[in-house]
Amino acid sequence: MRRTTREVVRWLTAGALGLVFLVATAQVSAAVPPPPPNPSDSQISAGQAAANAKAGEVGKLTNQLAQAEDRLSGLQDDVELKLEQANKALVDMQTAQDAASQAEQDAQSARVESDAAAGDIEKARTAVDKFVAGSYQQGSTIGSMSAYLGATDPKDLLARAQLLNAVGGTELNALQVMEQAQTAKANKDASARKALQNAQEKKAAAQRAKGNADSATASARRAQSTQQTQNAQLEANKTTVEQQLYAAQSTVSGLQGQRQRYDDWVAQKQREDEQRAQQAALTASHNSGGGSQAHGGGSSAPVGAGVEAVIARALSKLGMPYAWGGGNASGPSRGIRDGGVADEYGDYNKIGFDCSGLMMYAFAGVTSLPHYSGYQYTAGRQVPLSQMRRGDMIFYGGYGGIHHVALYLGNGQMVEAPESGLRVRIAPVRYGGIMPYATRLIG
Repeated sequence: MRRTTREVVRWLTAGALGLVFLVATAQVSAAVPPPPPNPSDSQISAGQAAANAKAGEVGKLTNQLAQAEDRLSGLQDDVELKLEQANKALVDMQTAQDAASQAEQDAQSARVESDAAAGDIEKARTAVDKFVAGSYQQGSTIGSMSAYLGATDPKDLLARAQLLNAVGGTELNALQVMEQAQTAKANKDASARKALQNAQEKKAAAQRAKGNADSATASARRAQSTQQTQNAQLEANKTTVEQQLYAAQSTVSGLQGQRQRYDDWVAQKQREDEQRAQQAALTASHNSGGGSQAHGGGSSAPVGAGVEAVIARALSKLGMPYAWGGGNASGPSRGIRDGGVADEYGDYNKIGFDCSGLMMYAFAGVTSLPHYSGYQYTAGRQVPLSQMRRGDMIFYGGYGGIHHVALYLGNGQMVEAPESGLRVRIAPVRYGGIMPYATRLIG
């Protein structure tokens, strides 16, 4: 069957438009990745319940640990008190030992004096014995009348009387001295025995008190050691449960992140369907003989407040040179000198973006960002990395501060102006040195 020229042209035109539609549709479809996992509400609820249970357990253990710390503090005070009491008992025992030693010395001195008194008694006894023996040999006793009856004359009688008085006085004095020595000996012995007994009783009491104090101290220390062991076990249990809580919270965050990514995928799929419908309408218009207006290209992407508009603006600058200090809300600009690496790469002679300048341009339709990644980190709502989604800014840094920012595209990809010598690019998300939060300006 032959076709007319007009029919051939019409057939070729329809075929070309159909091919354009198929290519455009394929491009739109390719922009949407396969659907991510979509956890059920029951899974999220169960995960949250598990996390709540672990949080309650952590709270309970925290209270128990606080009470245990209070008990340990009280036991520490008790140990210190017992130690002081043991010190007191030691001082008292030393004092009692000194007193006992002094009493023993006093008893020794009393024994020496007692021995001396015994010698005096023995001397007096010897003198008396001599006197008695002499009186007996003379046939008389001390002071008896027979001593006077043997006198031959008054002169002899007087001499005998004087002699007896002299001898009697001396011997009677010796007897008196003996009695005094006996009394002194008895008193000193009694006093020494009493003092020694008291000292020994005090020494024994002090030793018992020291023993009791040492026992109480040892008991207090054992109680303290036991409590310390219990505290260490409680601390270990608390650490374990805290780790379990972190794991449970991470599970919940992961499920919530999956849900959010799924919701984002659904929204993106809806946009894809809308774009496909618009393309179908455009194709139908061409097939019905309608025309389309050509759109002129430009160097800047349209400004928009949605996530996809932000991403489109960032992606529109793929391949632009990195220029330190370059870029702003209006587009690329000349870099500036840094006195170091950027100067070595000639950034001051390049028109392009640095990392924060690219974010300024991407979010121009949303907000005005400062040209510093550290300030951009706090410019919006911060969300955990486990919950980050397409259109969030992600940052890199450490203790010295933030040094880099990129725009998250989803599916582990990001767009960034990396460093001097490179160009704006799409790259896998690097997790080394990444900050714990992403910054969300939309949604």
